[in-house]
Amino acid sequence: MPLDADLSAWLRLSLTPGLGGEALRRLLLALGGPGQVLAARRAELAKYVGETVAASIRDYDAAPALSTAGAWLEEAVNDIITLADTRYPRQLLEIPDPPPLLYVKGRVELLSRPALAIVGSRNATAQGLANAEAFARTLSDAGLTVVSGLALGVDTAAHRGGLAGSASSVAVLGTGADIVYPARNRALAHELAAGGALVSEFPLGMKPLAGNFPRRNRLISGLALGCLVVEAAADSGSLITARLAAEQGREVFAIPGSIHSPLAKGSHALIKQGAKLVESARDILEDLRMGAPSAPAPALAVVTDPRAQRLLDAFGHEPCDLDTLAARSELPVAEIGALLTQLELDGLIATLPGGLVQRLHR
Repeated sequence: MPLDADLSAWLRLSLTPGLGGEALRRLLLALGGPGQVLAARRAELAKYVGETVAASIRDYDAAPALSTAGAWLEEAVNDIITLADTRYPRQLLEIPDPPPLLYVKGRVELLSRPALAIVGSRNATAQGLANAEAFARTLSDAGLTVVSGLALGVDTAAHRGGLAGSASSVAVLGTGADIVYPARNRALAHELAAGGALVSEFPLGMKPLAGNFPRRNRLISGLALGCLVVEAAADSGSLITARLAAEQGREVFAIPGSIHSPLAKGSHALIKQGAKLVESARDILEDLRMGAPSAPAPALAVVTDPRAQRLLDAFGHEPCDLDTLAARSELPVAEIGALLTQLELDGLIATLPGGLVQRLHR
C-alpha cells in the first residue's frame, strides 16, 4: 500500500545507516519533524550528527525498504507507530532510549495497557514452566498484560498463560516483525498476532543477530510496570532484563527456588540485591496495588488411587530418583513405574534428565 509522506519520512530516517535513535531524536528536537530533517541541507545536519551521518541521510536510497514496508502494511493486522503517534506507549517514553518507531503485528492497544514482564531460563525446569504459565494466567486475569520475549522456556510458558487470561500477552522480538524466531514458536506467534501482539523496533527482514536480544530487553521491561524473574542461572540473560527494569524505575520480582538448583542462583542473587521475593501472583498484585485475580488458577487433578497419593506424598519439593521414592513410599519398585506414568499424565509430576522425577506444585 502507498505510504503517506510522514510515515515514509520516519521510516527513511529510522533505516538510514549510522543514524541511531539518540542522534535521530537530537535532529528532531533541533529541526522539527522528520520531513524537516530530510529537507535540511547537509551542512545543517552535520552540526548535529557529523559529516558522515549527514551524508548518509542525504544519500540513502530507501525505496526498496519503503516498498517492503508498504507491502507488509497491506495485511490488516500489521501496523507501524512512531514517536509522534498518539498510540505510542507512554511507558516507553519514560526510558532513556525509546525507539523512533515500532512495527506491530496484532493489537496495538495492548502496548499501552498495564503490563508485567515475565522472563526466565530457556532451559527451565518443569516446575519453572508451570510457575511461569500459572503466574501469567493469574496476572492476565487480574488485568496485567504479560510481556515477554518469545524465547523457548519461561518466555513461551508466560505467553501461553497470558493468552489464556483476559489481558492477553505481548512478545517483544529480537528480529524483524515479519520473522519468527525461534521457528519452534511459529504457532505461538500466530496466536499472539491473533489475540495479543508481536512488536519489534528492528527493520523488516532483520535476522536474529546476537546483539539484538540484549537490546530488545529494555523494551520488555520498559513496556511493563515490573519484571518477574521465574528461573535464572547466575549468568542468565534474564538478569539483564531485571537490571534494566530496576534502572527504569520498574519493580523487580523473583520467585525463589532450591538452594541446590543452578537455575535458582540468578533469582536468589536478585533477591539479595533488593528484588521482591514472591510466592504467589497475589504478592505482585498487592505490591502494584491491583485487585485480586478475577478467576482462580486451574486446579490440579484429584488423585483417587491411595497408592498414587502415597507416592505423591513421598516426593517433597526436590527432584528425586526411583530408589529414593521406593524407600520413602515403601511401595514395590515394580508398581512405582506405572503409578508415575499415571501421575505424569495427570500433570502432577514431570520427568527430568538423569532419571529424576519432580512433583509439580501450583
